[in-house]
Amino acid sequence: MSDTTKDSGSGKRIGFFLGPIVFVIMLMVPAPEGMKIEAWRVAAVTALMAIWWITEAIPIPATSLMPIALFPLLGVMKSNAATAPYANHLIYLFMGGFFLAVAMERWNLHRRVALHTIRLVGTSPSRMIMGFMLATAFLSMWVSNTATTMMMVPIGLAVIQQATGFDSQTLRTSTSNGPEFNFGKGLMFGIAYSASMGGVATIIGTPPNTIMVGMVEKLFGVEIGFGQWMMFGVPLSVVMLALSWVLLTKILFPTGNMQIAGGDSIISKEIDKLGPMSSEEKKIVLVGSFVATFWLARGFLKKAPFVLDIMPNFGYIHDATIGILGALILFAIPTNFKKGEFLLDWKTAVKIPWDVILLFGGGLAIANGFAKTGLATYIASQLGGLAGSSLIVFVAAVVLITIFLTEITSNTATATLLVPIMGSAAIAMGVHPYATIVGACVAASFAFMLPVATPPNAVVFGSGCITIKQMAKAGLWLNILGTVLITAFVVYLLPAVWGIDLSIVPDWGIIPK
Repeated sequence: MSDTTKDSGSGKRIGFFLGPIVFVIMLMVPAPEGMKIEAWRVAAVTALMAIWWITEAIPIPATSLMPIALFPLLGVMKSNAATAPYANHLIYLFMGGFFLAVAMERWNLHRRVALHTIRLVGTSPSRMIMGFMLATAFLSMWVSNTATTMMMVPIGLAVIQQATGFDSQTLRTSTSNGPEFNFGKGLMFGIAYSASMGGVATIIGTPPNTIMVGMVEKLFGVEIGFGQWMMFGVPLSVVMLALSWVLLTKILFPTGNMQIAGGDSIISKEIDKLGPMSSEEKKIVLVGSFVATFWLARGFLKKAPFVLDIMPNFGYIHDATIGILGALILFAIPTNFKKGEFLLDWKTAVKIPWDVILLFGGGLAIANGFAKTGLATYIASQLGGLAGSSLIVFVAAVVLITIFLTEITSNTATATLLVPIMGSAAIAMGVHPYATIVGACVAASFAFMLPVATPPNAVVFGSGCITIKQMAKAGLWLNILGTVLITAFVVYLLPAVWGIDLSIVPDWGIIPK
């Protein structure tokens, strides 16, 4: 058994006992002055969940179900109120996106997109790394970061083997900084990091985004639309991707004048294996294009007079409506009607990550508890001393803290725990909640130093090509770059594209609404 496995098992055992101990002690101690007893009990449940989430003492999805059992038992709220967040409409938005993703995977459309992108960009070392990063990032906007990385890593390993003759163990154990070794490491890091960067571009691209949007609506009653998020997320993703490529290929892992022998032939052979584009793939492209266009256009359409003349209740339509509509279309389009086969069947559909959906529901349940019991308001009142601090320094601190916290725990759990607190902190400081909430949300996906930080990091580390030391060294530079970019984009771009003033608390910035 490795030391890492032993440490992990020890941490789980410690967390298993520490969580209930902290929980019981908090219940026995009187609530702080000014805090309602129900709010204190929510804080106790949150502490227990945080410890078990971080240590994974029991499966993370199981921990996420705790509010359903504990909130009614502790008299915080009735059972129907405790379970309601697990049926939030944003869960169905996530579900619709997952259904579209597994349909793409079923018919290998995601693989075709990736391979053609790589071939289009070129097969010189730096261009090939760029191609892998672009393909990975684009797919991660729509498909699970984990699934995208798991698909791209075997292709990357085949290219590395062909180009350098090195296997994963040679890459991992070598101390050489030669072009061939740098190409292999740069490619693997490029896949991992671009998966996280691409995910932040859309609401459904990575769980922290969806959790943040859901919590904002639960805490403040304000909706962040699919297209609205992309106005911020896409530019951030593109700039981070470009600068990371420069950092990886020109500074950290330069490949010099290295030539890749047969790199193009590998990609061509992989494309040839797929054969001509099937009718199923074409149909999924049409459905996916319809869903994406509808998501982007909904904000405009709900205000368009010609639409309202035809559909006066168009405002009832939400991004979740569109996502599930797209999924239903996939279930209804036949591939072989006589055999009863369709683009998406339930055998494929059940492969979506239900654990992430439960985690998302648990996060919304915590946010609901924060809002309904006044815990968020109490936290805001205790953070009043932050008023008058420099906005850019405050945002940078939030981003930096979130990034390094995410290095040691799940990025999804980090976002779940921090978003309500950061919203309260912003209000206490007298600034727009988005200043801290959006920064913390994106930062939760921009942790690059350790395998446990994000699923893409873990998948690439599992390939055996790189060591933790190598990842920590490269990731530190990416963390610093991410901190600077997120801070700049939140402070300067976010107000411009969302039409908000970060220096003031909006009318809806009251917890609970």
